[in-house]
Amino acid sequence: MVWLMNHHHQNHNQLWSKARIWAGTSLLWLIFMWVTPKISHSPKHHLFADMRNFLGVPSTLNVVTNFPFLVVGVLGFVLCVKGEFFNISLRGEVWGWALFYAGITGVAFGSAYYHLKPCDDRVIWDTLPMMMAYSSLFSTCLIERVGEKIGLTFLFALILAAFLSTAHERLYNDLRLCMMFQLIPSIAIPAMAFVYRPKYTHSRYWFWATGGSNDCSVTEMM
Repeated sequence: MVWLMNHHHQNHNQLWSKARIWAGTSLLWLIFMWVTPKISHSPKHHLFADMRNFLGVPSTLNVVTNFPFLVVGVLGFVLCVKGEFFNISLRGEVWGWALFYAGITGVAFGSAYYHLKPCDDRVIWDTLPMMMAYSSLFSTCLIERVGEKIGLTFLFALILAAFLSTAHERLYNDLRLCMMFQLIPSIAIPAMAFVYRPKYTHSRYWFWATGGSNDCSVTEMM
């Protein structure tokens, strides 16, 4: 009986802690949206340094340089689904990495589609897959370092937030949510890498992944 009461009390504390986290996050989001000015797309956002056309393909180099994303994304997704190549112990990690590589594959198609005719109507197809990849990368780090349950919770919540952020950008021409969404993982992942013990070796790859995502974020917003 005492064990049941303690177990119930522990579950109650965990639920209360999660509720406080979500409440605090929502409050910070509201404060951020209240105190910061709207950031709209600049007319120069769609002007790139190299927009030369080869063989009739607009912005050829900007389009074809997405091919490595396609190769890495498809290969990584297939290996994750097969589950034999990567030595991953948790099912949640498989979901996280599979969605990450699916996002990378989406970046290849979405970015190529956008660069064929850069405009506000197409940029969402470049931004959304990238944000899905960020969500999966951050959530997979949570699954490995903190716990599978909380990591999966964040995974699905962040995927939903990615759709809502890009919809907000498209409907209101406001980049603030997307900018915040893309920059937070670049700070949170290294912080978790320092605070929580790794489950696997070669944890420095988390920093490489964060650096790569940060470069993409900066490039995307410039």
